[in-house]
Amino acid sequence: MNKIKISSIMATLAASALWALLPVIAQQPAAQSDGKAPAPEQGKGGGKGGFGRGGRGAPKDTAPKGPAPRMPDGKVDFSGNWTPNAIQQNVDMVGSGVEVPMLPWAEKLYHQRKDALSKDDPEGYCLPPGVPRMSTTPYPWTMMQNDKQIIIVYEGGAHIWRKIFLDGRKHDPNAVETWLGDSIGHWVDNDTLDVETVGQTDKTWLDESGIPHTKDMVVTERFKRIDEGHMEIVHTIHDPGAFSKDWTFTTHPTQLKGELIEYICQENNRDVQHLVGK
Repeated sequence: MNKIKISSIMATLAASALWALLPVIAQQPAAQSDGKAPAPEQGKGGGKGGFGRGGRGAPKDTAPKGPAPRMPDGKVDFSGNWTPNAIQQNVDMVGSGVEVPMLPWAEKLYHQRKDALSKDDPEGYCLPPGVPRMSTTPYPWTMMQNDKQIIIVYEGGAHIWRKIFLDGRKHDPNAVETWLGDSIGHWVDNDTLDVETVGQTDKTWLDESGIPHTKDMVVTERFKRIDEGHMEIVHTIHDPGAFSKDWTFTTHPTQLKGELIEYICQENNRDVQHLVGK
């Protein structure tokens, strides 16, 4: 990895320090949790003792609170560098307070994976986390936007990129069992963007604890940029093959102070030898 001055990305480094305390995730650091609404002591987007806003021991929220930037047509501009603040959801979605209505087969598999200490978590082997886990995996991302598409470059999760098309096209029928799926966005209003993602492989887990899904899962992300430095993403999971009803969880990314750095999970992955489970 190139030597890069990283004093401006302390949130990411703090997350990495917390990772050393976690028993299983491959090369993963830290961030936030909550289901739909944060508890009073958590603050918006923070769990107890977590690194999210307002959590006990969490850093002070220093993200700017000015007006959200906008495109020439008046739509909000999501461009910028963001940190996820969602470590508890990434590690244990159910434990973070999210109701996940798994069907019997999915619940059985979930408990098998969790009881084995998540030793087979694909992210532990440097495979992409998929959508929606890309929003909870504790590495920052960059968003670049124009009127035709949004491009997201992720620092972690296999250092991968994603395109969200805004030009009115339909889903690509050739996107079948891919790692990040095919993402199409449409504007609800000038402040709200809905993104639908289909065509993902069922090899990915929805959290480290092992929530499964089928290849027919449809994920809808509702993006809102609350102000200059704060974003809200409401994730809705539709997968009748794995869940008895749709379910949602919300994350609150904040603006990253600094730039992404090079991170190559596949090089010198020291965690694989520790993923022995039981």
